Amino acid sequence: MKLRTLLTAPCALSIACGSFDSLNGSGGSSGADNGSSGSTADPSGAAADTTGSASVGATEGGSTANAEAGGGDASDDSPVYWDVGGIPDTPASECGGGKGGAVSGVELSYIWIANTAQQTISKINTETMEEEGRYRAKPTNGDPSRTSVNLNGDVAVANRNGGVAKFWANPDDCSGSNTSSGGTDVLAWDEEDCRAWYHDMTCNSNRPVAWTRGVFSEATCSYLDAKLWTVCDSNVLLLNGDTGETEQTISIGGGGNAFVYGGAADADGNFWGIDMGGIGLFRVDHADYSVLSWPLPDQVNSYGITVDKEGRPWVCNSGVARFNLDTSTWSQAAGVSNGGGCMTDGDGIIWHSTNFLGAGPANLVGINIETLELEHTIPIPEYVHGISVDFQGNVWGVSFQGNNAYRVDPDSETIDIFTTLIGAYTYSDMTGFALSTAGGGVPQN
Repeated sequence: MKLRTLLTAPCALSIACGSFDSLNGSGGSSGADNGSSGSTADPSGAAADTTGSASVGATEGGSTANAEAGGGDASDDSPVYWDVGGIPDTPASECGGGKGGAVSGVELSYIWIANTAQQTISKINTETMEEEGRYRAKPTNGDPSRTSVNLNGDVAVANRNGGVAKFWANPDDCSGSNTSSGGTDVLAWDEEDCRAWYHDMTCNSNRPVAWTRGVFSEATCSYLDAKLWTVCDSNVLLLNGDTGETEQTISIGGGGNAFVYGGAADADGNFWGIDMGGIGLFRVDHADYSVLSWPLPDQVNSYGITVDKEGRPWVCNSGVARFNLDTSTWSQAAGVSNGGGCMTDGDGIIWHSTNFLGAGPANLVGINIETLELEHTIPIPEYVHGISVDFQGNVWGVSFQGNNAYRVDPDSETIDIFTTLIGAYTYSDMTGFALSTAGGGVPQN
């Protein structure tokens, strides 16, 4: 394992000194997702803590380029094709130079992480690891947690106290040029031009948020008519992705005890959610809005959720379990526990973190999605609650209410660290990669 950072004094983070202990910072307090409303810290001025400490790249030679941990630009004139999941194999040269398969007119892909304690979200370039924007998630009292990225690269963020905001990835789409330039530049709510819309809601719990793919347009090399799923208490809402207006409201019942923690969409646009207050795993059909539900696995305190390339939902927390569409039964991986979110690499591995709150060494683990056998164990500096995969094949982990995000190359096990988050808390599809690789499928019984 190799750790890399641009900090001028690496021993300040105990990276070069062989210790991980000082990386377990106290970036935020009450963002724990335990049903409380979370932090109400005033974000004004808080971003000043991030000055000059964005980290990226190799310490060898002082270069900010990272050839080992992610794809770079092609050195020849051969066309670069998008070839991810169900995304059309369209030459990138015909689509504004977009790389990674999810972005149109945006040359680099992003990971969007909620700074829950600061009530903002960060837009971090997954190749350079530079923060290119930081935005308030709600006018006041937001408590943002989950983010979801669509196949044009734009993000939607849900606030636990109610309210969903969409932000543009491409500055050319913004209403003006007045926009955040990075972590130390958080604009007032009414000054930010890259917020596309805000959908206000009054909820005891507004956590899951998940885009549908929409329809690919060869004329524009972009995805059109994407919808957004979110949940307000016991109601699943389908929002218009362009305007934020509610198009459908679907009740999942639960006798008023619904507590929906996570959600994800499959390739057909169906919404899969986890209701920890009652009905368990459920699916809302995108075509007719009917609801199906199944009990959660007995030995998995389900928390995170994702959909693999076969359209099968996975749930994870105190274990990792796959829902089998053909039999409507669960299969569980053995010997994996105490984690939060999870996500597949689009092929044969699902990634998860272990040892929540210091219950042993922190590891990033990769599990075979068919055999359920453990194939990768990568030590990391601290437990990471959120897991995401970027379009260069790196696995990202976001610390639990802390300041750090880790980019891990699963082949070389090289780790790069972004250090200037504030009370981070995100474990949903932060890059859009999961949406791009998810399959579709219908339970058989």
